[in-house]
This record gives sequence, structure tokens and C-alpha cells, in this order.
Amino acid sequence: MNPLPFAISFNELLESLGDWQKAGIFLLIAIPVVYLVARLVGRVITRRFDPHNGALAKKSILFVGLIIILLNVLVELGFDLTALLGAAGIASVAIGFASQTSLSNIISGIFLYWEKPFQIGDLVRIGDTLGIVQSIDLMSTKIRKLDNIFVRIPNETLLKTSVETITKYPIRRMDINVGVAYKEDIRHVMEVLRDVADKNPYCLDEPKPLVIFKDFGDSSLNFMLGLWFQKTEFLDLKNSIMQDIKERFDAEGIEIPFPHRSLYSGSATDPFPIRIVNEAGSSGKASPE
Repeated sequence: MNPLPFAISFNELLESLGDWQKAGIFLLIAIPVVYLVARLVGRVITRRFDPHNGALAKKSILFVGLIIILLNVLVELGFDLTALLGAAGIASVAIGFASQTSLSNIISGIFLYWEKPFQIGDLVRIGDTLGIVQSIDLMSTKIRKLDNIFVRIPNETLLKTSVETITKYPIRRMDINVGVAYKEDIRHVMEVLRDVADKNPYCLDEPKPLVIFKDFGDSSLNFMLGLWFQKTEFLDLKNSIMQDIKERFDAEGIEIPFPHRSLYSGSATDPFPIRIVNEAGSSGKASPE
């Protein structure tokens, strides 16, 4: 079968179409192809490197591809690109002066890309914002807070602010402050805390748990229990270790005190009056002595 008649008829069909029709057909074919290529490349880079590089590669291919498509469409429609590029140069100068903040954010985004203080999916604390990184773009970084609130932070702000990447490393340490009554034996309390940490399934054996006698508080002897754990088991350890400490202290008879306050009126003032209430509800005044 000779395919030549089909080729001739297809060429004749293209020649019969107007410039706007050709441009429309080109857009219908080129745009899905660019999106498909960008998506495939993004997936490959994500698997080989990390989600940050994959998202950046996908957006870069989309940006460059759409610009090439736009230029081809303009050429097909008969526009003079020389004059258009000249006008675009003048416009870019004016826009540059008017959008210094945006340019600063873009430059900051490039620095963030090379420095990589965090990646997509990391739990970060930026100022008062605690959440999971959703995307890292040239202009801003998107954060989803733990209560599912969306936060957009300009990249320039990230370079000027202290950023804590909580999930940067595979293990973390949880510090728990515990206070006991002054009557308790310090060595016994420290041994109990070590034993509680050793028996908790979410606490790592290496590095070893820390038990530190911190200071003498107003109403208690204060200890710090430092526990190392896998970063994905934060909630499991937090819930279980607090319950373990309370149950073990109850079993050992170790008292967790509440704050005590003593009131003193001073030698120049009268003593506080004392009112005694019996079970029947009647009351009487007792002598201040």
C-alpha cells in the first residue's frame, strides 16, 4: 500500500489551514507533551535524588517548555520577535525596579536550593511556625502546619530567620523535666528513671538515656530525663514515657509535689484570723495564738 496519497492529503490539509488554526493545533499537541515530559523527568529525579530536586526539575522544564511554545506560536502568527524582544527588554528594566522584593526572593530561593537546609516533607520550625514543608519554590516556601493550616513564607525571610529542621537527622532526643519531693532519695529517683527508660520500647539503647539532677527548685528536686528515639516515633514515646514515669513513681512511693507557698504577714502587722468550720456546717473563731 502506497502511503504517498495520505501524505499529500495531510500536507494539503495543513496548507489549507490558517495561521490561527495551525497555532491552535500546535498548542493542543505541544502543551500536553511538555507537561508529560516534565512529570516523567520529575519522577525520575525524585527517585534518584530527593523530592526537592524533582520538583525543581519539573518546574524548570515546564517554564522553559512553555516559553519555547509561546515563541513558536508568535512566529507562526507572523509577529516580529526582534521588536518584541526589544520591547520586552525595556519592560523588564521597568519591572525590575518595581519588583526588587520579588527579585530578592528569587535570589534567596536559589541560595536555599544550593544550601538545602531542609527538604520537602521535613518538619521545620520557622519563628513561631511549626509545620511540614510542602514545596520550595523560587519565590516562597509553602508550609502545612500541624493543625492543617497553610502558610506561605517568602524565601528572603528564610535567609534572615533562624530555621530549625526537626527531622533533619534520623534520631532525636526528647528531654523530660521531672520534679520530686525534697524527702526523696536522689540516687533512688535516678535509678528509677533509668529503669523506666530501659524498659520503654521506643527509647534507643544507643545513645544511652541521660538522667541529670538539675537543681533545687522552689518546691521540688528537679531532674532531666533525656531519651534518644527514631524521629518517626515521637508521639509513641511521648505518650508512653509520661505514663510509665507516673505509674512507676506511684509504685515506688515517690512523690511528685505541687508548688508550696508560705504566707508571712510580718512583725508589724496583726496575725491572720483563723476560722474553723466543723462537719455540721457551724463555724467559730479560734484564737490567733
